[in-house]
Amino acid sequence: MSDRLTPEQRSWNMSRIRGKNTKPELLVRRLLHSKGYRYRLHGRSGSARLPGNPDLVFAGRRKVIFINGCFWHFHDCRAGQHAPKANATFWEAKRTRTRERDGQQRRQLEAAGWEVLTVWECELKDGSALEAQLMAFLGARGPRPNLSHS
Repeated sequence: MSDRLTPEQRSWNMSRIRGKNTKPELLVRRLLHSKGYRYRLHGRSGSARLPGNPDLVFAGRRKVIFINGCFWHFHDCRAGQHAPKANATFWEAKRTRTRERDGQQRRQLEAAGWEVLTVWECELKDGSALEAQLMAFLGARGPRPNLSHS
């Protein structure tokens, strides 16, 4: 089956897919911020970049969170297992490389003493389960500093 879009239309569509500040990422960020958690964005721990540029970095806890799209990162859910018919060989190779790179970056982070959680796009559908998963991973929120100057 051939692509219904012209190469120019497909290129325009693909150029609109973001790698940062995606809707799933913003949803997780809002949830965690509302619970009092504070984090750095997109792989920074101080001035150093972490392998894989995690979406959320909790430097004091040595924990990072990746928020992955099921299709792009080849998740084992229904959306992740959908195989495009157009240019199938290209997409299979691309998604397989992404999965392998994700695993390598996870191993690098863990070897450096970081705990890693991957939140999949399909897991965002159940808000209470997502919240429980995030709270279990991050643990109790520490006491807030007293900023009042008496």
